[in-house]
Amino acid sequence: MLAPAMPADEADRLRSLRALDLLDTPPEERFDRLTRLSRRMFGVPIALVSLVDANRQWFKSCDGLTVRETPRDVSFCGHAINGDDILLIPDARLDVRFHDNPLVTGAPHIRFYAGCPLSAPDGSKVGTLCLIDSKARVLDTEDLGLFRDLGRMAEQEIAAVQLATMDELTRLSNRRGFAVLAQHTLELCVRMRRPASMLFFDLDGFKSINDRFGHAEGDRALIAFATVLQMNFRNSDVLGRMGGDEFAVLMTDCPESELHAIGQRLRQAMAAYDAAQDRGYRIRFSMGLVSADLTRPCSVEALLASSDRMMYERKRAKAG
Repeated sequence: MLAPAMPADEADRLRSLRALDLLDTPPEERFDRLTRLSRRMFGVPIALVSLVDANRQWFKSCDGLTVRETPRDVSFCGHAINGDDILLIPDARLDVRFHDNPLVTGAPHIRFYAGCPLSAPDGSKVGTLCLIDSKARVLDTEDLGLFRDLGRMAEQEIAAVQLATMDELTRLSNRRGFAVLAQHTLELCVRMRRPASMLFFDLDGFKSINDRFGHAEGDRALIAFATVLQMNFRNSDVLGRMGGDEFAVLMTDCPESELHAIGQRLRQAMAAYDAAQDRGYRIRFSMGLVSADLTRPCSVEALLASSDRMMYERKRAKAG
């Protein structure tokens, strides 16, 4: 076994890593969604966002693995951050650097490894997005391109930590964070020919809740609606609060037949939530839905604008 070499800029690299304030923090949906997406797209049992600290690799997100860190001297990711491109190990048992590594000879019995180096905004390599399998395998050129795209998405999320892209009230992405993550997801859908649809929501009569019950209760209503959205959409869908009482969801790979049932399902879920809470009001909403035309260039902002228009048309129709 060969332990990973220390990067020439190790001191600066560690300063950049610690400035992110990500080490030893709780799991976050922004990273967990990427590891779930990586596992599904590549069919591997383990996907990780790994941060390489001075003497350990610590997992900001670990889908398919129960441990949160391993020593750096046995880490594959410690090797990956020394390069500029994906470190690809088709079969670790045939690689002199890893054949007797305890992570190969013992749990999780790594044979296949692919690690995409992740850089902080200042360019320092702070960790990797990695795929792990207990079976030998290879990635073709298209797979590698897709994996690089996922790595760039992870880097965007690392940068977003410094750009305040989370809505503090609902804990969903704010408009800025939603736009970044949804655009990357949309580009992946275009590339893989997977359907994508944008849903735009606006709460009906929200002002009256604030007026009758106060702004604190209005905040609770917003949190309640965000909670129902999270409970009724898939982990791989992108959810965000656009501002005020407006929300959006980018759904991927959803059959057309299911799209038309979403509104009714959400209304039923919201009614059940209201009944259980019994706070003296009901949370109602209007919804606009548009599907992306993947045969033409499309953007998240264009889909947001179209679904917003459709939502307001339906809201006016209800008012009339």
